[in-house]
Amino acid sequence: MTGFSVRYDLADAERIGAAIGAILRPGDVVLLSGDLGAGKTTLARAMLKTRGLAGEAPSPTFAIVQPYAPPEVDLPVAHVDLYRIDDEEELMELGLDDYLYDGALLIEWPERLGGEGWPDALSLRISGEGSARVLTADVPAAWGARWPLR
Repeated sequence: MTGFSVRYDLADAERIGAAIGAILRPGDVVLLSGDLGAGKTTLARAMLKTRGLAGEAPSPTFAIVQPYAPPEVDLPVAHVDLYRIDDEEELMELGLDDYLYDGALLIEWPERLGGEGWPDALSLRISGEGSARVLTADVPAAWGARWPLR
């Protein structure tokens, strides 16, 4: 696993999200961590836009899982927000692994996964605020050759 860190502001978030979204392929998991209002959904929306989503993706906070499928996007993607998950038992009901057969997962609040997870997941952590945001990525070997941010 390789570490990567970059300072950015919300104007850069579209570019960063688009670069990551462009390299998504079936089986990929992107974990988005950060405080409330850090910009997790902004990055996820940019990834979805790059995959062809017209209009703004709603936050999945209340739906928990917001799936997107062709022709809406060119790759099936499930945008997941685990903020309201209190019990790991609830995760089983979501069937997240099923989305990975032919699509990708974008997961906000992955700390709610507990011990569950995917070893080849791309982990993105956002800290700071405004123009002092820092994106830190743990890039697993499965992503290394295609990692777009250098």
